[in-house]
Amino acid sequence: MAKQEDIFKNVVSHAKEYGFIFPSSEVYDGLSAVYDYAQNGVELKKNIREYWWKSMVQMNENIVGLDAAILMHPTTWKASGHVDAFNDPLIDNKDSKKRYRADVLVEDFAEKIHQKAQKEIEKAKARFGDAFNEQEFVTTNARVIEYLAKEKEIRERLGRSLGAGDLADVKALIEELEIADPETGSKNWTEVKQFNLMFGTKLGASAENAMDLYLRPETAQGIFVNFLNVQKSGRMKVPFGIAQTGKAFRNEIVARQFIFRMREFEQMEMQFFVRPGEEMKSYEYWKETRLKWHLSLGLGKENYRFHDHEKLAHYANAAADIEFNFPFGFKELEGIHSRTDFDLKAHEEYSGRKLQYFDPELNENYVPYVVETSVGLDRMFLAVFATSLKEETLEDGSTRTVLKLPAVLAPTKAAVLPLVKKDGLPEVSRKIIEDLKWDFNVAYDEKDAVGRRYRRQDALGTPFCITVDHQTLEDETVTIRHRDTMKQDRVKITELRGIIENEVSMKNWLMKM
Repeated sequence: MAKQEDIFKNVVSHAKEYGFIFPSSEVYDGLSAVYDYAQNGVELKKNIREYWWKSMVQMNENIVGLDAAILMHPTTWKASGHVDAFNDPLIDNKDSKKRYRADVLVEDFAEKIHQKAQKEIEKAKARFGDAFNEQEFVTTNARVIEYLAKEKEIRERLGRSLGAGDLADVKALIEELEIADPETGSKNWTEVKQFNLMFGTKLGASAENAMDLYLRPETAQGIFVNFLNVQKSGRMKVPFGIAQTGKAFRNEIVARQFIFRMREFEQMEMQFFVRPGEEMKSYEYWKETRLKWHLSLGLGKENYRFHDHEKLAHYANAAADIEFNFPFGFKELEGIHSRTDFDLKAHEEYSGRKLQYFDPELNENYVPYVVETSVGLDRMFLAVFATSLKEETLEDGSTRTVLKLPAVLAPTKAAVLPLVKKDGLPEVSRKIIEDLKWDFNVAYDEKDAVGRRYRRQDALGTPFCITVDHQTLEDETVTIRHRDTMKQDRVKITELRGIIENEVSMKNWLMKM
């Protein structure tokens, strides 16, 4: 546990030191759970967004984009159920005065039990080697069976209690499991209470006439209220999807874990409209497709798993999370939900306007069902960044800190380094940059010895370093160094574009799906 905490501290420290993420308003001592993306962070975030958009919109003929406003008519949130049901169950510790999400406390406890089962499996795998049959072991080993049954029992009871609004039983479960305050170990808990997460604001020139509004807590409703506009103007045929990226706002009382849970965050969502009765087929398709997208980045298959929801939201008939192994354990990275026809029907009811599709093949009108994929861009950033940050011991016994970002996402694709700041080498370096910058984000670095410059670029996640030396003046060749292997090749300047393109093109990465 201490090791995981140290890893996480290194992630937060590295993000600040190398210009990825800063605490917001830091000169005024910051603002809790609000962060600014710095010069390198904004590039990495943009690249993740574009990688998603390319795969979701550009590569699908029947999916189009949208950029809906953050401010929406307040009835939108009544219709969607957010005004009445967008709550988190919170619990306070009387001794530490700390506040926690009650459901997260229980889920974390259940996860620890799951990890105990995994340790037993890993030990057996190491003991039996290639002869190990994991499925047989899981179904026959008494200790593993006990752990997994206990985990299942806890999760199912939590789901039933939350689904029924039985907060007293949630507290009873916390007490029965003897769950303690993670920071102090105290088990002196208050009752569990619901807390609405929406931020309120005002629209109007004067206080007397101002309209009460909300900052949107999700981007999905902007898609639903524009369903018919997009369908008609784009002549879209069911099945089709509408994708959107954008800011959302939640008044998270217990926002923690760096950018994993923030009050202002960005979502990448797609709502896929299908015929009623075909939603489960589409649901399974998008579960598989979205996992393939994540795996294409090469962060390790073992770092992902599906978690089916025990408690379904009021709009869903099926829901699963793609969970990722963050430095603090497996947590939700993306949700895939079958939302039925709840949203469109609710907006029909509250607006008095029909939001139906005429299906020419069936010759009938109906309200489509919806399958949603929703991934947090900030969580995606954290997953990529934390997994890529490595401390390596080299053959000579020295160490290096390297950010092994997927090259397609790296903020800077190549750094051009003149060996010395004279003899015309900076001029040649600048000429190379002038040529490459039309296609790639490239940097120039002439400060310090070339070895230190390599280390700096390693820590920034730059896939290539291009060194210009005196031989370059003779034969127009340069040394290109690969970040991950530190291998160096002598190549012609004219070959640089092709070498970089081969490693960073979205096409080559997305073809892995």
